[in-house]
Amino acid sequence: MFELFIGLRYLRAKQKHTFISLITLLSIAGVTVGVMALIVVIAVMSGFEADLTERILGVESHLVVLKHGGQFKDDPQLRQTIDQTPGVVASTPFVYTQAMLRASGGISGAVVRGVDPATAASVISVLDAPMLKRLSRPHADAGQREIQLPNIIIGKELARSLGVRAGESLYLISPRGMMSPAGRLPSMKRFHIADVFESGMYEYDGSLAYISLADAQKLLKNNDAITGIEVRVNDIHRADKIAKAIGKRLGFPYWARDWMQMNRNFFSALKLEKTVMFIILALIVLVAAFNIASALIMMVMEKRRAIAILKAMGASDRSIRRIFVFNGMIIGVIGTSLGACLGFLLCFLLKRYQFINLPNDVYYISTLPVKLESLDVAVIAISALAICFAATLYPAHQAARLNPVDAIRYG
Repeated sequence: MFELFIGLRYLRAKQKHTFISLITLLSIAGVTVGVMALIVVIAVMSGFEADLTERILGVESHLVVLKHGGQFKDDPQLRQTIDQTPGVVASTPFVYTQAMLRASGGISGAVVRGVDPATAASVISVLDAPMLKRLSRPHADAGQREIQLPNIIIGKELARSLGVRAGESLYLISPRGMMSPAGRLPSMKRFHIADVFESGMYEYDGSLAYISLADAQKLLKNNDAITGIEVRVNDIHRADKIAKAIGKRLGFPYWARDWMQMNRNFFSALKLEKTVMFIILALIVLVAAFNIASALIMMVMEKRRAIAILKAMGASDRSIRRIFVFNGMIIGVIGTSLGACLGFLLCFLLKRYQFINLPNDVYYISTLPVKLESLDVAVIAISALAICFAATLYPAHQAARLNPVDAIRYG
């Protein structure tokens, strides 16, 4: 294509006005910086999102099966139907309640979850097998050996606020107590702290406690009923479809919620923040596009006589338009390629050497997480090239409209 050949010659040829060459270099630099910044920032935000997802799913299950109207019996046939659904890996029953924890060092509210020590490890990754083994066995009181204390596992921040550690004891106060002439009195039971877990999320570490399913049912006096069934799936991104399949199999009054629904507000905020950052950083590429347009406009003014000669030799308006579109797109491709290479390099350095440290008292992580996704890179590259292409349209149109007679006479 002679249009591409001429466009390359216009870029390589020594310009009478060196200012045009300087603007061309600045345009390439602007596109490079914009693409590099977009790749690095989006990779870091994707890393944050992936890291948060991993930490959340370490505490929560992939989806939860509930019943309209409240608690229900743990039916083995119901569990079997859930386990036989395509995509389901494991399931476990649970009991959910809110309570107060009181120790010698303080008192704090907590979310108490009763879990089945035999099956919970296959669904909740923050609880490993040794923890659950300690949870299932009662602990003999040091003072009175005949007293068997039930075990409890609490979060690291919750233990810190209560002033306790593993091996000590605390009191769990449940609002569901017994009726008395003075009204309903809360029930209080002493628990032995079997272990302390750390998920890395302050919301969970500061408010969550685990006890065995049998202890939770005794504490709530709910006649062996459960709050729901937690389910682990083989693909977290298909959890919503698997939840619909489970709901269809079980039918009313059962229904299922996946992890994306349970954390919708949080992940919607992350997605909005990622989109806003993309738009803001894309303005860098937009500024570079203005430079591309300026360079092409001045190039059209300088090449008026050459354009007129090409038209006189038979070049069509479409061919003249292509010459300057190719000119601008070459700048865009070079800038985008350099920006992508530098972005990959920076992401590699951030992931390999982790030379940026974050304060532990503000963030839950100490270094920047980086996750480079091919789809994000493709969107960034296509967006940068589209902006560069839009910047070439007006100068190319002006060059195509040039009258060859006037250009030769006054050029």
